[in-house]
Amino acid sequence: MKTALITGASTGIGAIYAERLARRGYNLVLVARQLDRLNALADRLAGTGVNIETIQADLADRAQLRKVAERLANDDSIDTLVNNAGLGATASLVESSLEQLDSMVDVNVTALTHLTHAIAPRLAGRGAGTIINIASIVAVAPELLNAAYGGSKAYVLAFTQALQHELGSKGVRVQAVLPGATATPFWDVAGTPVQHLPQEWVMKAEDLVDAALAGLDIGEVITIPSLPDAADWERFNAARLALGPNLSRTTPAARYKLQ
Repeated sequence: MKTALITGASTGIGAIYAERLARRGYNLVLVARQLDRLNALADRLAGTGVNIETIQADLADRAQLRKVAERLANDDSIDTLVNNAGLGATASLVESSLEQLDSMVDVNVTALTHLTHAIAPRLAGRGAGTIINIASIVAVAPELLNAAYGGSKAYVLAFTQALQHELGSKGVRVQAVLPGATATPFWDVAGTPVQHLPQEWVMKAEDLVDAALAGLDIGEVITIPSLPDAADWERFNAARLALGPNLSRTTPAARYKLQ
């Protein structure tokens, strides 16, 4: 039986991933800061018949992060990682404290990297497994929110694309999910309640996760649930790849020559 470890699992997108994967027959290891909410979720899912374990951990704390990473590295039953935990901000960089920015980078970038690094060797060695990274549309539209938040999610996108290059041929499925505005408690923590957003932007979290899993099932590496035409992403990515032959050359471009 498959087992998934899901971070940020107590509410929102993470909790819905837990419910959907339980329905698919996955055993679950649920990680979040709020143990009472984790346990309440585990109680709600008890009727699914899968094994559910909860781990209280603040992934911004290196010691607690290390505990979760060690579990991923050493537990051969875990074959799926959902890197869902994340912090956001809607205030601008200059209006944010360094403490807020540090915590955001610690969770969105450092924790995601450490946990992926912990499980990837095992999955590559067995030639199977799945890593799902929850990014954001700000990975390709960084002007929408806080600069550090956009930068952190651009990291998740680039990290996932590079992971696909490194691990895809070894049998490991890799996916980045780029949600738009989603109806979750994320927005309250980030500083702008979801009710204040144009409601035509806001997707139900259930619809978001169902679309993300459908994208995983059809083999997408990058899933943008709101994007009507997948060809738009394919053209965007093709333009990026077309830059490749000219990104590193022996001489500067002619426009940079001194007059």
